Amino acid sequence: MRHAFVLLLLATTAAFAADSALKFADPKPQGYQLKARASELDPRCKSHPEIDFVFEKAGKPADLENASVDTRVAPRGQLVVWLMGHNQVLADKVNGYGLHFIQVSYANGWFGKLNTEPTDDPQHLGNIRLEATAGVDASKDIDIPMPDSMKERAFQFVKHLAKTHPQARWDFFLTKDGKSLDWEKVIVSGASHGATSAARFGIYQKCARIVMFCGPRDNLDNWQGLPSATPSNRFFGYSHVLDGGWSEDHYPRSWLLMGLNKFGPIVNAEKEKAPYDHSRRLISDATLKGTEKEQAARGHGYVTPSKGSPKDAKGNNLQDDVWRYLFTSSVDEIGKPVAAEPGVRMDQQTKKKK
Repeated sequence: MRHAFVLLLLATTAAFAADSALKFADPKPQGYQLKARASELDPRCKSHPEIDFVFEKAGKPADLENASVDTRVAPRGQLVVWLMGHNQVLADKVNGYGLHFIQVSYANGWFGKLNTEPTDDPQHLGNIRLEATAGVDASKDIDIPMPDSMKERAFQFVKHLAKTHPQARWDFFLTKDGKSLDWEKVIVSGASHGATSAARFGIYQKCARIVMFCGPRDNLDNWQGLPSATPSNRFFGYSHVLDGGWSEDHYPRSWLLMGLNKFGPIVNAEKEKAPYDHSRRLISDATLKGTEKEQAARGHGYVTPSKGSPKDAKGNNLQDDVWRYLFTSSVDEIGKPVAAEPGVRMDQQTKKKK
């Protein structure tokens, strides 16, 4: 037992030393907000109009990518890749934690056109997500080559940032040979559709962490239960209980398929304080205004940092502790395992077949 403890201590010390080795070299420390077009960074990029994945819309760039970092904050040595439309509020939040941030242009518009789940293919949406994020040939319903995938576009963007803004040390997130991102230094995150794609990518590619706001969905697929390259203790989910994805058991089902109950019970962040028993499954039951339909819509967006996130009388976000926990808590600290919650409808195909 003592030998195992010593090995764990050495591993933890080595990991800390690696992260602490990242130092900014900025003569004028400041917050940076940076932009670039994917099509200008990589000539291999192509438009895919059949799934609304194009370079321009209404005469305006549609492949703009965003990055931000605050060199006044000690870096944690991790990069957040955001899979939704740009969210500067979230970017500022994670920059304040010492995290680098990018939002990439990748094929997420397919969802409006291919969001069907045949009863004979429980991997349908998961394979599309895998192809769109990782660029592997996984689906017969979509054709996204590697240069147009999230994985490659994120790499090309960070490689560009490393050259153009060396003071922010974007090079830290490249592999030693410079041919890829070092994904074990990357946190992949998204909301709803983006949370679901983040989870699917994390199962395929080992990452530092996966943060899922109101997700994952794909309630007729079963890819959530596949063996995962990213250890399951590195997946973190957060939902409001009035969100339709929660009330219809989409998120609870996914969390159980992913085995997140091994790391503690579902914890209500409105009633418990950080570190929330080190659980990977957090919820909110905060009161929301409006009709039942309006509450479901507000619940779906409630958990993600935004300009409309509720604040206290001093202007502090009420969910600050939750967000910090999701992005910065130790993945090695876990809660006690619990049995699967009774009543979660795991087989959602049956209803569709009737």
